[in-house]
Amino acid sequence: MTKFLRYFEELICAVFLVVMISLVIANVLLRYLFDYSIYWAEEVATICFVWCVFVGASATYKHKMDLGIDFLIRKTPAKVEALIRLLVTLMLLVLNGYIFYMAIVFTKVAWVKPTAVLGVSSAVMNSALIVGFGLITFHTLRFLYRDGSTYFGQRAH
Repeated sequence: MTKFLRYFEELICAVFLVVMISLVIANVLLRYLFDYSIYWAEEVATICFVWCVFVGASATYKHKMDLGIDFLIRKTPAKVEALIRLLVTLMLLVLNGYIFYMAIVFTKVAWVKPTAVLGVSSAVMNSALIVGFGLITFHTLRFLYRDGSTYFGQRAH
């Protein structure tokens, strides 16, 4: 896997974070120094923030940096631990897949609703949910393959 694909979510987050921070700083400086404000800066910064949150959640999940308490699971025999991890991953696949589906429905409904300042479709912001939960669902499928391979005694790739 190339570094670009390996850090795809992180790169997207970095771009949105740089745009968001730059807009906010520029708007503050313009307001303070010249008594002028970029009227659309807050809305664009909000859109960038939403994208950072949901794509960043995917990056966190991909690297297994999300919060997990597995103290009791690690005390069980290896085969039981592997089964519990497999079942939890299956539950996460169902949950994340459902949220991904609902994100698509939510974005379709919001397609015709314009944003307050720019008047663009609200789907610009809401599609961050589709991308974020789509990637999370994809990573859950990868984890399911790995956990299934571990449980059924095959070598995980």
